[in-house]
Amino acid sequence: MNTATSTLIVGRRSWLALRSPLDWAFAALIVLGGVFAFSRYGASMDGYEKGILAFAVPSLVLLGWFWRPLRLLSVLVGAFSLLAIQLYLRKTDDFGADLSAVDHVFLLKYMLASQSAILWMSLLFFLSTLFYWLGFFRRGSGTAEVIGSKLAWGGVFMALLGTMVRWFESHQIGPDIGHIPVSNLYEVFVLFSWMTAVFYLYYEDRYRTRALGAYVMLVVSLAVSFLLWYTVAREAHEIQPLVPALQSWWMKIHVPANFVGYGTFALAAMVALAYLLKTATPRALQIGLIGLPAVLVAVLLLARFTLDLQPETLAGLDGWTRKMGGVLAFLVVCVLLREPLTARLPPLQTLDDLMYKAIALGFAFFTIATILGAFWAAEAWGGYWSWDPKETWALIVWLNYAAWLHMRLMKGLRGAVSAWWALGGLLVTTFAFLGVNMFLSGLHSYGTL
Repeated sequence: MNTATSTLIVGRRSWLALRSPLDWAFAALIVLGGVFAFSRYGASMDGYEKGILAFAVPSLVLLGWFWRPLRLLSVLVGAFSLLAIQLYLRKTDDFGADLSAVDHVFLLKYMLASQSAILWMSLLFFLSTLFYWLGFFRRGSGTAEVIGSKLAWGGVFMALLGTMVRWFESHQIGPDIGHIPVSNLYEVFVLFSWMTAVFYLYYEDRYRTRALGAYVMLVVSLAVSFLLWYTVAREAHEIQPLVPALQSWWMKIHVPANFVGYGTFALAAMVALAYLLKTATPRALQIGLIGLPAVLVAVLLLARFTLDLQPETLAGLDGWTRKMGGVLAFLVVCVLLREPLTARLPPLQTLDDLMYKAIALGFAFFTIATILGAFWAAEAWGGYWSWDPKETWALIVWLNYAAWLHMRLMKGLRGAVSAWWALGGLLVTTFAFLGVNMFLSGLHSYGTL
């Protein structure tokens, strides 16, 4: 070892030594918050929940050190969640809080109660999408995209606030009802919306471009639209006791890990759409982007007018025909407005790299979620795998992205082929996420659409 190398190694500062006073102040604040949560709410937690909280404290510190915007988000979510709890605790009942306070306390009614916060989330995500799209058609410094980005952050904040307050509200309804809000379609659509948005915001910061916000926030807005429809049609915002199979600590880690996968797969698909609009030939776009939805609409219309269907089946078919017609109309507009929609996109190499990193991250978490799901199945039903429709389609999703990553890493798959594959993966993932619940019955059928 030469002298220069020795000097370099001895003089190198450790990663912890590089932390600033602000870093340590943030860490101290998170630790104090964790201690407060243990002391105030520990009696309502089981051992696994305490373990999750203990793990969450250092994880949140490290995430805040890794990506600074998470610091302000964490502090604001914690502060406003505590404010909402205190407003509920002004007048207590047998379970510790007066949930009727939402009807007469202004801040709860219009902002801090879980349903109010989630409605604000929906509005902010819609507005964010609108401003991102306006950015494509306005020349200048990109002010519209900046506003869209800030609105997306606001939507993430309100989503997390609504989730935390809903968690508290569930514990106030009655004994053994409280649970982390990831147990039904309403709650997981909130989870999907903010996770997809926050992963996009990270990549927006990482790649220094806001040009992809219109594409990614569009899928978030579609999720929010479904959430609002589901709320009205099924009154899904009402907190319900968990069915026996969901009364497991596995749910607390399996579902969030799953939705890291769903969110990043959706993000990768929308980046793939941007890639294809930028590179594919007009004929390929017409066949791929427009042809497939057009065929699906034709098949649905054919079934509608030729088959003898029950009224409820007919109504569902009409609904899907309208949805697919909307997708077709959107894709036609994208192809027609191809030039302005792609003029401000980052280089193809950046799009390709972002697509790969999103899928790689999602695949890692989806693999973990699948393994955790097998352990949960063994506890709930006595077997690790039963070829239930949900399990089967989860395996199909896993194999799809495993093959995509294999082809990229081993065979150098790049360009339009990988983008078409990533975009098609969204269809597979969507069916595993929603289609199984809608069309197939099985052990995972906990609700109806």
